Amino acid sequence: MGIDIDKCIGCARCMQACKTENDVPGYPFYFRTWVERYVIKVDKSVAVNTINMGFDESRDVILEKDVMRSFFVPKLCNQCDHPPCVQVCPVGATFKTDDGVILVDDKRCIGCRYCIQACPYGARYLHPETRVADKCTFCYHRLVRGLLPACVEVCPKQARVFGDMKSIASPLGRFIRMNKLHVLKPSLNTDPKVLYANLDGEVN
Repeated sequence: MGIDIDKCIGCARCMQACKTENDVPGYPFYFRTWVERYVIKVDKSVAVNTINMGFDESRDVILEKDVMRSFFVPKLCNQCDHPPCVQVCPVGATFKTDDGVILVDDKRCIGCRYCIQACPYGARYLHPETRVADKCTFCYHRLVRGLLPACVEVCPKQARVFGDMKSIASPLGRFIRMNKLHVLKPSLNTDPKVLYANLDGEVN
């Protein structure tokens, strides 16, 4: 997946579509994908808040005069090529498909949370009802039917791009060719498959 930071307007449609498509718990703190607002202040400090989708939650008020710049960063499971979550699962419930998507077999998962702790991107949570690990699957049930992930389909600015990374003719292939790309936490060598264009150096 490719994400163009300059195109994201923080509308949270991706978050809502993901919750609906994947039956993500309605509580405000469970997400398979979320959008963070980064505010770089005049004093060079950085404030990061997750878009709240209308849930009532308290947060620091930042005065406009104190803002040097701000932008939105969509986040989700990075579908790593070297996934720490797969390595630590004691029962093999977390696995990588032949096409590179990391999935969780909810019949095998014992809810030990090792994978949640191992994920450096905070992309996993323990489902409060099923008590198994849950996370973004790139809407794998849609991919196998030839559909786009729900978050990609609803984005009004086409900030999210999906396709075959190896195909130069796919939308993602064009995105890769046309942009200078970054990944989150590159020093961890997890080889993420979520690629960002126009990513600010303050993002982690």
